[in-house]
Amino acid sequence: MMTAPVAPAEVPRLEDKTIQPIPLNERHGKARDLFTIWFGSNIMIMTIVTGGLATTVFGLNFVPAVLGIIIGNVVGGIFMALHSAQGPQLGVAQMIQTRGQFGSFGALLIVVIVVVMYVGFFAANLVFGGEAMAAVSPGMSVDTGIVIIGIVSVIATIFGYRLIHAYARILSVAAGLALLLAFAWILFVHGLPADFLDQGSFNWVGFMGTISVSALWQLAYAPYVSDYSRYMPQGTGSAPAFWASYSGCVLGTLFPMLLGALVGTLAVALSANGDVEIVGSLGALLQPWTLLIVGIFCLGVAASNAMNLYCGVLCTLTIGQTFKPTWLPHARTRSIAAVILFVVAVSIALFARDNFILFYTNFLSFLMYVLVPWTAINLVDYYLLRHGDYRVDDFFKRDGGVYGRFNWVAIGSYVAGALIQVPFSATAVYTGPLAAAMGGVDISWLVGLVVVAPLYYTAARLFPKKTEAAPFPYNPLTPDLI
Repeated sequence: MMTAPVAPAEVPRLEDKTIQPIPLNERHGKARDLFTIWFGSNIMIMTIVTGGLATTVFGLNFVPAVLGIIIGNVVGGIFMALHSAQGPQLGVAQMIQTRGQFGSFGALLIVVIVVVMYVGFFAANLVFGGEAMAAVSPGMSVDTGIVIIGIVSVIATIFGYRLIHAYARILSVAAGLALLLAFAWILFVHGLPADFLDQGSFNWVGFMGTISVSALWQLAYAPYVSDYSRYMPQGTGSAPAFWASYSGCVLGTLFPMLLGALVGTLAVALSANGDVEIVGSLGALLQPWTLLIVGIFCLGVAASNAMNLYCGVLCTLTIGQTFKPTWLPHARTRSIAAVILFVVAVSIALFARDNFILFYTNFLSFLMYVLVPWTAINLVDYYLLRHGDYRVDDFFKRDGGVYGRFNWVAIGSYVAGALIQVPFSATAVYTGPLAAAMGGVDISWLVGLVVVAPLYYTAARLFPKKTEAAPFPYNPLTPDLI
């Protein structure tokens, strides 16, 4: 007999769960909560800076920049939302569920990479947020802004799931209105120069780079998006969870990125030496509203960083639990781990902030190559092979239960997916021969998706794990999106 869900007020405000399955009697929330958490948390400085790469680093003029940003977000958001829809069904963190594809020890490869990703995004957010706070607060240094935003993020992480959701709900309104005011002020009060659309030029390298960066923004949420849907009741349904997450994340990302491309174009037009700084240019364009608008966008930085830190902590605890299966940490351990990761990220931010745009661009390229094969394997396994039917208890066994310690089919497909992207990659560090033959156009992530998905599906069918009695069961009660 299924226990009726408790009222939200009965759920502890200081979250006591970490990586363990969420009991049915503690499930709460509605699909619309997934819209607000992804909409509110994405309206921030780093999203604006990322959109500005299209017209500054990639040198596009405004129209193709807008088109590239739209294509990347619309396509990338599909994968992000498909991962989100897994949370209500399984009730566990995404990286715990990854053991169902890679095995209990095989999943460590992905989990470690994801921890690096969270720390990198945390550091990037700190730098851009610190710069924004210094720009609008006379007398405040960038370093001080970095520390303040970091402390706010740690506090939210310690309180956990409910506080982060509540914070994002407030930001959905406040940051949404601030974004609307920013567009209105720049377009209708500040105005655009007559040659605005002539700034920059079209080039395939920049256009594909813009699509890739925009798609990656969505794909980067894939390893933790279901962490914020795992408390939802199983009756939420996959389709409502998908559409709420998709619309919230795509809309919450798309418009700040368009603002970044707009500011970048104006900044390039006004720059005498081509040296463009998005945060400072945004502040100058928004006068006298700079303090209000940029201040609200800094609150978005703290919200996003709380999410990065929270999920980085869950992944770190997942690594520890792999070697000690009986250990299921709670709030105190989450708090300690949050402080440790905070110190690491702040150290990176303070050390690397002077050349951070170059670091950030290369960091995004790295993430593309390591995330794409994982997301293809996870989605194929969940939707096409197992139809959402997993033995959750086996995720927490040292030997992996029916999933084993290592699933060499998944690991081999992942490695093949990472390697197949190399010839198509084009970065500041390395340009593959096929990318060079195409004039530096990077389509590595598309190649990775197209190759890994059918490769894993076929290999998993041909070489099912012998320890599993029913390798790929079909559960007609499981909502299926495809």
